[in-house]
This record gives sequence, structure tokens and C-alpha cells, in this order.
Amino acid sequence: MHKKIFLNKLKIKNFRNHKSFEIDLKEQRAIVLGSNGIGKSNLLESVEFLSQLKSNRALSDKDLIENDSDMAVVLGQINFKDDLKLNLFRKGPKRIYVNESILKKQSEIKNYIRSVCFCSSDIAIVRSEPSYRRTWIDKVVFQLEPVYLDLMSRFNRLLKQRSHFWRSEGFLKTQSSDIVESFDIQMSQISTRIFRRRRRALLKIKPYVEYWHNHLSKSKEQIDINYISGIQNISPEEEEQEEVITKKIGEQLLNQRSIEALTGKCNFGPHRDDVEFLINNISVRKYGSSGQQRTFILALKMAELDLLTKTLNVNPILILDDVLAELDLTRQNLLLNSVGKDSQCFISATHLDKFNQSFLGSSQMIHL
Repeated sequence: MHKKIFLNKLKIKNFRNHKSFEIDLKEQRAIVLGSNGIGKSNLLESVEFLSQLKSNRALSDKDLIENDSDMAVVLGQINFKDDLKLNLFRKGPKRIYVNESILKKQSEIKNYIRSVCFCSSDIAIVRSEPSYRRTWIDKVVFQLEPVYLDLMSRFNRLLKQRSHFWRSEGFLKTQSSDIVESFDIQMSQISTRIFRRRRRALLKIKPYVEYWHNHLSKSKEQIDINYISGIQNISPEEEEQEEVITKKIGEQLLNQRSIEALTGKCNFGPHRDDVEFLINNISVRKYGSSGQQRTFILALKMAELDLLTKTLNVNPILILDDVLAELDLTRQNLLLNSVGKDSQCFISATHLDKFNQSFLGSSQMIHL
């Protein structure tokens, strides 16, 4: 039996355009209905933020705080017993509480709530630059291995310190290679862990993407997903060997050091890697039709939901924000028929003509 995650109560204060909003959730499916610009996406975003500690729409947590406020709050009750509270501050880090006790390790929120969010802007994962695909794969890894959050923040901190060092007066005066050597060692080790976890997650998710792609496209197209790394001259066998990867990363960091000293930017590492999506060995990003790209992203998202459900034995919350308008009628029906059976589901919509009567009859309406 999979563990059910049911958000039965949601309360937000000063979150985006919502000064105050509170609702008790009773049905497995909730349809958030309202005109454009009224705050449907913001409401769904609060659920995503509570479960993932990250929003796919905000560059900074501060963007989520209502303009005139210094603090935003998201409260949720899970399975009628666990009270989760997330405090966001204009100044200082966010704080997370479970049943009034502060979480020392924020990633422990994953023990209580998980979600998969699919919004219309996610098409950029397939269509746009590599940073979107890195963000996507990092979210998948974080769901599978919450410790990854700490790994990524350590890497980003190291990258910042490294960049700062190249521009600092200390470097200009001493040209000290000891400090850079120390950066290289740490970076090689952390980069290896990130590389291996991303690659492992892609191998795990691929069969689910294949299943959903076949299901949604009714086709016999062959899909493939590849991790495109800057690590040179590495064989598939060597990709399994941590020491080999670490050594190769160290060598490449050394080789690009003279250019980095001039530009102050590290052009090699997990922050420059990419994920490649293929249909019949052809790049979906470069040559896929609009329909193929939409089908691929939908397959990715449904695969994410399946992967978490099967791997972790939980049914994550599914958030569908402004997605139906992007799909043709056949894919809308395929999607709606498969959501909300096992996972709690939040769907935003401007009108109800996309839903059949039985779907509406078993859904809770939230009018904004």
C-alpha cells in the first residue's frame, strides 16, 4: 500500500497577491476556478512551495512575499494530523515548523509532503536553454534523495566563493595556487556526486517517460534521454567509477584555470551540463514539432509522478497549473482520466468546459 498524502487544510498570509486565504479540502480533486490574473497560479504555487521549498516561478523566495509585507506564511495540515508551517522573511532565511517544532534540516519536510507540479511554462524544459533542464533534473533528484539539497547549496556556495576569489585583491597580489587547488579538490568531489545522482535519476525515470510517451502519443516512436556532461573522454564503464570521474573533473578544472583567471567564471562543471531529449534519435528541442514537445513534457511530468509513487511508496500531490489549455482534446482526456485516482490533485482553470460531468461531480470547486 502506498502512503497517501492528503492536504486537508491550507492557509496563506501575504503570499503573492493573497493577503489572507484559508480553505478546508475535502475531495481528492480540487479545481481552482477564476479569471486570469486573480491569483489561481499563486494559490497553487503556495502548495508547491510548502512541499518543495522552491517555486518554479520565482527567482528568489522574497518574490513570494506580498509587496507591502515583511513576511509571508503558508500553513498546511497533512492527513488531519501534521501541521506544517513555512515562514518567509524579507530579511533572513525561511523557517519551517512541523507541529510547532522548527525543522533543523529543512529537507525533512519531505517526510510529510511531496508534490509534482506541472504548469504551462514547463514547456521551456523541452524547448529552452539548459538551465531549465538542470532545474528539472535537480528537482527530481531532490525528491528521491533530499540530501541533494545540501549538496547543491554547497556546490553553489563554492562556485560563488571561487568566482569572488578570482576577482579579489588577494588573488591579484599573491596569485596563490594553493587556494585554487583547495577549490578544485572540493569542487571535483561535489561535482562527481551531483553528476552521479543526476545520471542515476535519469536512468530511473526513463522507463516511465517511455510508457507515458507511448500512452499519450499512441505511437511507436523511440524516445531517449541523455545526460550531456562536460567531462571529456569518459567511457560508460568509467561513469560508474567515482574516483575516475573525480580525477577527470580535477584535470579539466586545472586545464581551464588560465581562462578562468581572466574571466572570473568557471565554465566547466554541473552548472554547465545539459539533458538531451530525443525522439527517433532526433533532438526534440531543435526539431520536435510543437505537438511533440508538449507530449514529451507531459510524459516527463507524469513519469515524475510515477517514479516517486513507485520508488518512495507515496502518492505525491499533483499540481496542474494552467495546463489543459495547452493540450488538444485527446491529451486533455488522457490526462484527466489518469489524475486524481491515487494522488490528491489541484487543477487551475478559467472555465469548466474542459471537464466532463463525472469529473466535476467528484471534484471540490474553489472559486476565486
